[in-house]
Amino acid sequence: MAMGKHKSQSQQQLFIATDRLPQSLSHPFYARLNQLLAGARFDEFAEGLCARFYEEKLGRPSLVPGKYFRLLLIGYFEGIDSERGIAWRCSDSLSLRAFVGYELDEKSTEHSTISRTRRLIDLETHQQVFIWVLKLLAEQDLIHGKTVGVDATTLEANAAMRSIVRKDSKQNYQEFLTDLAKASGIETPTREDLAKIDKNRKNKGSNDDWENPNDPDAKITKMKDGRTHLAHKAEHAVDMDSGAVLAVTIQQADQGDTTTWRETIEETWQNMNVVREESDLQEKIHADTACEIVADKGYHSNQVLCDFEEIGIRSYIAEPGRGRRNWKDKANEKDAVYANRRRTRGNRGRRLMKKRGELIERTFAHGYETGGMRRTHLRHHCNILKRLLIHIGGFNLALVMRKLTGFGKPRQRQGACALIMCWISAVRTLLEAVGHMTTPDQRKTTGPANASLAA
Repeated sequence: MAMGKHKSQSQQQLFIATDRLPQSLSHPFYARLNQLLAGARFDEFAEGLCARFYEEKLGRPSLVPGKYFRLLLIGYFEGIDSERGIAWRCSDSLSLRAFVGYELDEKSTEHSTISRTRRLIDLETHQQVFIWVLKLLAEQDLIHGKTVGVDATTLEANAAMRSIVRKDSKQNYQEFLTDLAKASGIETPTREDLAKIDKNRKNKGSNDDWENPNDPDAKITKMKDGRTHLAHKAEHAVDMDSGAVLAVTIQQADQGDTTTWRETIEETWQNMNVVREESDLQEKIHADTACEIVADKGYHSNQVLCDFEEIGIRSYIAEPGRGRRNWKDKANEKDAVYANRRRTRGNRGRRLMKKRGELIERTFAHGYETGGMRRTHLRHHCNILKRLLIHIGGFNLALVMRKLTGFGKPRQRQGACALIMCWISAVRTLLEAVGHMTTPDQRKTTGPANASLAA
């Protein structure tokens, strides 16, 4: 075989036939996912849902709704955080181009078109696409809805702490410290003087006094790793039977869990009521959705437990160690707390607490760690929630794919193949070690057995 040589200069052809363009087999995961979406008539549903946002005759060439939602799904399955990264990845991969629906001679969508389409389509439409995925889960018997786990996590905002300003005077942090130094008698304060003044000052990062002018929804928050950032709060309602996310909301990061649960539970009820309206899905979903709530210590308070008792919800909330309590003139609170304590210490309560750490934390790991959304590249809650709804919708689709094919993400196939190769290599090494340990006489007697084992 003759060796080819590098050509320093090559003239590009003016025309090229489409049958000569490079082609490759589609990724089996994305090919199967496209079959699933086509069988459920997703493109027809998306086009009918988004028809009111498009002009029939006028306007620039637009992004088809089915392609737009597939592009956002790629962000979850490939772990891409930004729309710019999604556009670049699709232009570089023939397999992803085939999944989205691009022709071989068609130019892939730019990130500005993805952003403009997101701004064009309202939040309610993204919510309906999320509910459409829930209906697909219900058809596969992956939603029960009786016991729901609730938990929240923080997402780093696309805003810098150095950009915060005072709400009253619109001064930045440096100007505010300079005024404090001059008020204390320092005419020309140095950097060391400003640091000394700021060191012992209380409530220096209060959300009541400071905001980011570019993203007022971002709040100063202490992250899980101890750092202080501007952040948002994402809260999930998870089915404790299958691990499917029934609702996702975006909240103010400075609000506690005891105040944000109500919006998430109400969103869960609304989503499940819409899914239950399908005549063939009524028997597959529990009639009383979210009648049992599982949560961690952050949701435990007297008022929350009393509210659960009032609306008829059985709570399984972990109780923090508060020591001896004073229940004088608090009979209702005492009954609610003691009833929750009995349930969490029972056998079923212990099982639910173990599943809470498994199922709920898994949604955060797949959605924000490997899914790439721990740091947002969008601003304002409306835009972030649009992306989160389709992103977590991809997590729910992965549950369907795992049931149908055994793989929930395209990279899991690579991991499975690598695991098989490691197992084969380990068996081969073991057989070689056994062969070296035996004597020549033993090899004659054990030869056929080893041969059959190797075969």
